[in-house]
Amino acid sequence: MSTVSRAVDPESDPRVKAVFDDIRATRQTDFINNMWRYLAFDPDLLEQTWRDVKRIMATPSALDPLTKEMLYIAVSVANGCGYCVHSHTAAARAKGMSPEQHAELMSIVGLAARTNHLATALQVPVDPVFDQG
Repeated sequence: MSTVSRAVDPESDPRVKAVFDDIRATRQTDFINNMWRYLAFDPDLLEQTWRDVKRIMATPSALDPLTKEMLYIAVSVANGCGYCVHSHTAAARAKGMSPEQHAELMSIVGLAARTNHLATALQVPVDPVFDQG
């Protein structure tokens, strides 16, 4: 259950409408997902979040769009965000992620979680060669 109510007509607020219109244009779809609809309770938060998502995820950069989505999936799994796991898995599939790539990603996520926990539990000191600081 959400901690805020979903607005009945969020686009009655011109700021929310502007963000939703930009989401539609950027993603070339009419679909506005629940994350944005629920963030619309606070137009400032909605604008800030969309600005960052658009800049990092939708703007060409050194990482290709599929890699960005796969990283987002991995971090979402680590943070326990089911919503983001689902939405970014769908986005990665839409960007060409194959079932084999998804399986390999899940293997890496599982391995990293296990070895991260072991290194934390054992308090393994960082090798000087790995320390860039």
